[in-house]
Amino acid sequence: MGEPVAELLRSARGLWAELAGVPGEFPSATGEVRVAVAPDSGLCPRGWVGMVTLGGATLVTVPDEATGELLHGERIFTESALRGRLAVASVLGPATLSYVSRAAFSPVAPDALRVEQLTVSQANLGELERVPGEEDAAEADLGGITSPAFVIRAHGRPLAAAGYARWPHRTAHLCVLTAPAARGRGLARTVASAATAHALAAGLLPQWRARPLASCRVAAALGYEELGAQLSLRLG
Repeated sequence: MGEPVAELLRSARGLWAELAGVPGEFPSATGEVRVAVAPDSGLCPRGWVGMVTLGGATLVTVPDEATGELLHGERIFTESALRGRLAVASVLGPATLSYVSRAAFSPVAPDALRVEQLTVSQANLGELERVPGEEDAAEADLGGITSPAFVIRAHGRPLAAAGYARWPHRTAHLCVLTAPAARGRGLARTVASAATAHALAAGLLPQWRARPLASCRVAAALGYEELGAQLSLRLG
């Protein structure tokens, strides 16, 4: 593992260890698993089991000791493996977790940037979120951004937008959405490039969390390195 990727991994593990809300560090050895009781874990919705794997090591949070006992001795924390042992009622994910350094960032060429930097209120993101449907809008979570909005518009209407939410550990969590009719034209990559550049200039660690393959491809094109995944389970 090269030094830039190793530094990304250290930063990402620091973030998720902080979000877990339990003492101690994220496990670091490949194949190592740590299970911690954390009712207020930021790895998952309250009352769920949350799992984050980074660089082959996994941190698991459970809501109570009884749930922890159910997972005692488990070494393979995948949805299929856990479904074989536990009564799983609901699943969120898995979602890939990718990060990019200033050195690895591959921005869209300046002459291709047709992006406006706007405040969230100016960008009229609610209009864009209504178009693709509830699931895509929830995945993008544009309503949660704390950065400026980077938008491509046509006739005053937003076609694509990106921004980021400030997370702990100096992390910029990217949020990107393109209207369905405007997809396949590179707009997501263009607005995401502007948002990533803004985050890096602010000294933040850009994080890209995605389930759809198309979103993962956009991240990879910008130089994001896939380091792991997040999975949440609600037990029946």
